Amino acid sequence: MTTTPSTTTKSVMKKLPEVTLAFWIMKIAATTLGETAGDLFSQTLGLGYFLTTIALFLVFVVTLVIQLSSKHYNPFFYWTVILSTSMAGTTMSDFMNRDASAKYLSGGATSLGWGPQGLGLGYPEGAAILVSLLLLIFLAWKLSGMTFQITEIVTFRGEALFWSAILVSNTLGTSMGDFLSDSSGLGYLGGAALVAGVLLVLVALMKVPAVPNVLLFWIAFVLTRPLGATAGDFLTKPVAKGGLNLGTAGSSAVLLAVLFGLMAYAHLRERRAVPPEFAAAEEVQPQRAGHR
Repeated sequence: MTTTPSTTTKSVMKKLPEVTLAFWIMKIAATTLGETAGDLFSQTLGLGYFLTTIALFLVFVVTLVIQLSSKHYNPFFYWTVILSTSMAGTTMSDFMNRDASAKYLSGGATSLGWGPQGLGLGYPEGAAILVSLLLLIFLAWKLSGMTFQITEIVTFRGEALFWSAILVSNTLGTSMGDFLSDSSGLGYLGGAALVAGVLLVLVALMKVPAVPNVLLFWIAFVLTRPLGATAGDFLTKPVAKGGLNLGTAGSSAVLLAVLFGLMAYAHLRERRAVPPEFAAAEEVQPQRAGHR
């Protein structure tokens, strides 16, 4: 099969993955790991929400710089940024919504790490702030005139808007997941079942022509975060609270191995998808652009 120059350019220049079933499996794995790893640093290791948020946000910045510097889609770079936004989003949400009260501390502790113990805004107020911020990002995105289709995002500005929305949506999703687990009365499994049910409705709506798939994608992207949050809490929290008490360290290690294996598989598929002779297009395309 002959590949046209436009097809070649699209294959080489794309920075974000195709949205497939494997994409959503990796997203849920990454967000679940983000929940357990975030709790590992802030709670199990006792660093607290404030210090952990600063540290994980810096990790996010580093991974984002690597992703933005890449000239084409690399599964390891992409999913590492997704993971870093999930971890940072976990502690950012906790810092916004929680405080130093006994409700959020374990083992008779009276404080958690150095610095502020949390703003104590509560889940509804924190979610309202994050929803507003996410809408502002989408408004700026809309006014920029750039596409919301992630497979067509190839510019630096478009990718910067995309990752800003991802960071806020993962933080918002953590707030939603913690609300379902801690305050709604549904518990970890009940909260996960509710989110999974809504996601199935979104899958059914994909068959409705009047509903834009881009809208469904972003709703699903936000909702897979509370699914990961409730699943992560179910794995790590004590049996008395409805969890399996597997611990944050063990659960994070297993989830990291699963995610790493999925990234390796995605990397192999990506290499097979683009023929080797097209690699030179990364150099040819800028030369062509200079002659316009």
